[in-house]
Amino acid sequence: MKAHPIASLIAGVLFGLGLVISGMVNPAKVLNFLDVAGSWDPTLAFVMGGALLITVPGFRLVLKRETPLLDGRFHLPERNDIDAPLIVGAILFGIGWGIGGFCPGPAVTAVTTGMPPVLAFVIAMLAGSWLAGQLRQRMGV
Repeated sequence: MKAHPIASLIAGVLFGLGLVISGMVNPAKVLNFLDVAGSWDPTLAFVMGGALLITVPGFRLVLKRETPLLDGRFHLPERNDIDAPLIVGAILFGIGWGIGGFCPGPAVTAVTTGMPPVLAFVIAMLAGSWLAGQLRQRMGV
């Protein structure tokens, strides 16, 4: 068996556990973070800060390598321009996050609860992703 799928599974499980432990699968916690004029909960900022404390030095260390351990090359973004699809996507992401209290990672993690609102969010998210792909294809973007 290849190591790449196993490493992906382990990384996904660690990510999901981190989301659960930090409470980010609770939409009320996320919505309280966004409610700066009301019952603001700053813990999401600490979660993001902690993630950056690990990620930034980790990327610097890993990118010093010629190739990654489990692949022949690094798969990094090749574009750095800001275009209309990026802006529209960011706006839609923010609106969905603000309405539902989930972003994709915590939503997929929370789907294991089987709660109908979570399932509805994930179905809507998948439908929106599919629709966006169809629109991009038709627009030739």
